[in-house]
Amino acid sequence: MLGHEFGHFEKRHSLYEFKKKRTGTDILAWASVLAAMAPSRDVRQSYRELEVAVYGEIYRYGRDQEREADLLGVSYLNKSGLRPQAASSVWLNVIGEAEASASVRGLKKPNFTAIAFAASHPPNAERATYLSLFADPEGYLRDDGEARYREMLAPWLPIFLDDQVKLNDFGATEYILGNLAEHGWTAPLLFARGELYRARGAQRDLVNAINFYSGAIEQDPELAGAYRGLGLSLIKTGRTSEGQAALTRYLELEPEASDTKMIRLMLPTGE
Repeated sequence: MLGHEFGHFEKRHSLYEFKKKRTGTDILAWASVLAAMAPSRDVRQSYRELEVAVYGEIYRYGRDQEREADLLGVSYLNKSGLRPQAASSVWLNVIGEAEASASVRGLKKPNFTAIAFAASHPPNAERATYLSLFADPEGYLRDDGEARYREMLAPWLPIFLDDQVKLNDFGATEYILGNLAEHGWTAPLLFARGELYRARGAQRDLVNAINFYSGAIEQDPELAGAYRGLGLSLIKTGRTSEGQAALTRYLELEPEASDTKMIRLMLPTGE
């Protein structure tokens, strides 16, 4: 992504795009003046056709700039010590996430080869394809910094996962969690998956959520939020005493939690 953006900078795309838009809108401004001098149905139709052609050229020019920046970005990767195939993987993941989201929602599978008239970027499938083709095959086994990135991201991951779950996009979130768990399910990932299933709330989802929370607690017995989710899920499935025990443990770990008063209402009197 950084290579892509630097490609825009290196080729001065923002400046050239401004000039392109300025030229196009100037043409339309003068054309509208001329059309006003000879008003007729044919003139109005000609102006509309010119307007579509001008704006279409502006959008096409912008997409071509994005393609050029993409290819510059992968060329930087080819010359680096990083794995250039990662550039294509980004778009394959975007496609996979969108497909998973549509599937769970019962929507038609998105067409990743087509774009709208005013699209600012090329189709996702096209980008994934040409980025793969231009990646140096010999760079496939290079280090892509994944381990270092995961280590640096670890303190922030729970926050990002919480935001993702709150998007209420079950399919996309499940896809992302599955990708992140490629090398194994960690406590934060299991906790987020428990939250995802509990939020959907079907009886089977709650059973799955209990398993995910339990797995998270097994890996990290101090993960307070997992006890909260576990307790709420157990109570909803009729396992009240077990749920209350989990909620009690949650309050022990988080005595100043913002929902303390609400949680205490679910516990036996006096606790």
